[in-house]
Amino acid sequence: MWLLLLPVLLLTLLFLVINKIKAKNENKPQLPPSPPKLPIIGNLHQLGSLPHQSLWKLSKSYGHVMGLHFGTVPAIVVSSAEAAKEVLKTNDLACCNRPSLTGSGKLSYNNLDITFSPYGEHWRQIRRLCVLKLFSSKSVQSFQFIRDGEIDSLNDFLNESSVLATPVNLSVMMSTLMASMTFRTAFGKRFAECGLESDVFEEMIHRAMSVLGTFAACDLFPHLGWIIDRLTGVHAKFERSFRELDNFFQIVIAEHLNRTPEEGKEDLVDLLLSIERGEYDSTEVHFTRDCTKAIIMDIFVAGVDTAALTVTWAMAELARNPRVMKKVQDEIRSCLKKSKVTESDIHQLQYLKMVVKETLRLHPAAPLLLPRECISQFKVGGYEVYPKTFIHVNVWAIGRDPNYWYNPEEFFPERFADSSIDFKGQHFEYLPFGAGRRGCPGMIMALTMVELTLANLLCCFDWKLSAGMKETDIDMEEASGITTFKKSALKLVPVSYQWPSKLQT
Repeated sequence: MWLLLLPVLLLTLLFLVINKIKAKNENKPQLPPSPPKLPIIGNLHQLGSLPHQSLWKLSKSYGHVMGLHFGTVPAIVVSSAEAAKEVLKTNDLACCNRPSLTGSGKLSYNNLDITFSPYGEHWRQIRRLCVLKLFSSKSVQSFQFIRDGEIDSLNDFLNESSVLATPVNLSVMMSTLMASMTFRTAFGKRFAECGLESDVFEEMIHRAMSVLGTFAACDLFPHLGWIIDRLTGVHAKFERSFRELDNFFQIVIAEHLNRTPEEGKEDLVDLLLSIERGEYDSTEVHFTRDCTKAIIMDIFVAGVDTAALTVTWAMAELARNPRVMKKVQDEIRSCLKKSKVTESDIHQLQYLKMVVKETLRLHPAAPLLLPRECISQFKVGGYEVYPKTFIHVNVWAIGRDPNYWYNPEEFFPERFADSSIDFKGQHFEYLPFGAGRRGCPGMIMALTMVELTLANLLCCFDWKLSAGMKETDIDMEEASGITTFKKSALKLVPVSYQWPSKLQT
């Protein structure tokens, strides 16, 4: 009898052990798969010079929801539309915070601006004010005369270059153009009127963007990193950049306080100062001078380079694809039959809009959306995400995912024909401006500047490669920071388009 009972007892014991192990595993949190990490630095060594590409390659092995450690800070990287939807829509409120950057000295306005400040009621009210007063369609349209003037200056310069048949550096020209448009929109003056050269101002903005794109030790090692930053001089670099911007903003604001703007000619600083004085109908917002400076900084840091690099990438792709170049030029010239494109014409240019969409799919200005910080625990892709975890959405990888895009590496604007996909953050396979509470508030202004500039470049000029170059010789390698630049300058030869003699001017 004992011999008969022994197998039953052993099986019962084995069953109990298996159930105990199973229960233990069920209670164990399901964390996303992660590549091996090193002590202290975590996975930093795997980022490479182009983090969005490095993370894309890692995601092929470890999945579209991937766990990493940047120093001692836990992070999640999502690289699929489904996971992005879970983060940016389903669990938007649980992860709409921004990692604090004040410890590194990156942003002394950290709690006051709309891009980098932590989530809260004050941030919500500031953002609402900015969207309604600064970045609405009505506000953007009020500065149309500035964009028209800058486009006229651009066309004059290109016409002179056309006579000489010399290549122009479009990378530099677009950066200068967008800086000038933004500068006049914000301050109501040209560079020279403020005692500045355009390249001096652009360098100041580039230094600020470089600072924001730098990993500081205190971001990665919150408890001891500040010591490293001070010993290595990183903290001093951050502070110098901030003081440089702050001093400049202070001078401009003081000048605005001592003048009366012309009716209908108010610039963004005038609008911000009116909000600061309480002229905007709201008692809910405590809007200070630092709020004004913080939003001005947002406008420049987020707006100048992103618009410039988008036009540059678009022209580079068109130069490599003569079929698309001819098609979009034919649309503009046959539709409008005039020598300059105005903002009221853009709605007619559907293929141009497709070209811009396709450019932003392949070359999103921010390939990794600015990091979010988890506020409360939630799941993404079935994996647990805990508070204080940084969350990165790799929109560059999603825009090249063959699960959503046919021949994703091909520049093919027609893929957007008869498509409902747009920029507004409701199509998670396409997120050039982000989505949710942290979506880009300046989208209308950015698109207006990009579409108007590109339309005029293509309407008024044909574009040739430098002597001896072929389309395949155009280098499309990226250089990365917060934004993704074309590594080598784009140089093309403008040829003034000869309109028919009866052209309507």
